Amino acid sequence: MAQTTSWGHPEPLALASAPLPEYGTGSLADLLPTLAAGLGVPGTTAAITELAPADRVCVFLVDGLGWEQLRAHPDEAPFLTSLLGSSRGGTGRPLTAGYPATTATSLASVGTGLPPGAHGLPGYTVRNPDTGRLMNQLRWQPYTEPGPWQPYPTVFQLAHAAGVHAAQVSSPTFAQTPLTKVALSGGTFHGRLTGEERMDLAAEQLAAGDRSLVYTYYAELDGAGHRYGIASDTWRGQLMYVDRLVQRLAEQLPPRAALYVTADHGMVDIPFDDEHRIDFDADWELQAGVALLGGEGRARHVYAVPGAENDVLTCWREVLGEQFWVASRDEAIAAGWFGPHVDERVHLRLGDVIAAAHDDVLITASEREPKESALVGNHGSMTPAEQLVPLLEVRS
Repeated sequence: MAQTTSWGHPEPLALASAPLPEYGTGSLADLLPTLAAGLGVPGTTAAITELAPADRVCVFLVDGLGWEQLRAHPDEAPFLTSLLGSSRGGTGRPLTAGYPATTATSLASVGTGLPPGAHGLPGYTVRNPDTGRLMNQLRWQPYTEPGPWQPYPTVFQLAHAAGVHAAQVSSPTFAQTPLTKVALSGGTFHGRLTGEERMDLAAEQLAAGDRSLVYTYYAELDGAGHRYGIASDTWRGQLMYVDRLVQRLAEQLPPRAALYVTADHGMVDIPFDDEHRIDFDADWELQAGVALLGGEGRARHVYAVPGAENDVLTCWREVLGEQFWVASRDEAIAAGWFGPHVDERVHLRLGDVIAAAHDDVLITASEREPKESALVGNHGSMTPAEQLVPLLEVRS
């Protein structure tokens, strides 16, 4: 039986029980620096020691392809399943996404080679300290000047400067977005509409240099999971398509090449009932003292009215109990949730209170976030279903 406080609420989860991402040894932020170091790019370090260098390297990031979800669907993904033993340099182990396990944060970690506390995209929506308003870091709304928001060079920029052929092959929609600029720019961007076109062009770009670093991306698996859930036929159909795309690219690798298939996060389906979906907009206890609600359902940044920070922290811990890890900003930083260091410019982007889901539960906001609140599949927290991502390998 769960322990309860004197107020009758469940005892809050111990912050030390949160499974931290493997920053510095096995997180998404360590992937491109490791590959670039193998290509001889100055200023990069091979942090994932299990990976052997290759002259031509391609990273295929499949949005939403979690490790646990892939392992649970061998029939839909026979080719990917055959590669599970190759993950993380033949150890058969996954990488961790980083916190929060969400697309904007993870893509910035991949492209810059930095954890969220350094690159400064620590959530789906976060407060801009200069304006006091929430900023959506995936859609970059309201618009914020990209350079000051994320000032570090990308690994692609470092590689290009070192004479490595660097290229990104993705949807034309992403060619000029601020998120692409701050996270994935450097070398040449090639927009292609279909998955097959991207695979074929990625193989061509790999062969275009004696040393090559190529990135390609597919988003629709994630979209199917959000809209219909990972238990849906639509999601399984997308996984089957992804499996064929990976095989298509693997069969076209030029000599001396390595293909790595990874993801930005996994996903969990959340039932539509009051037990699993806590509506912030209808909960006076959670609303008390809160000025802004940021993040997303499983990874909330909570910004308190000045002076109410401790009261909000106490209330959220009491109400959410053993369903969420609930930390103050300083506690989350000290625990390393966002990496070993949080830059000063990033500090106030983090919530005064940060809530990471432990159970299959969401904090929705039916009025503020009607579209997000209607999603079936969700992600963001530190549970294995969300954090663990594959690093499947094929070599020519």
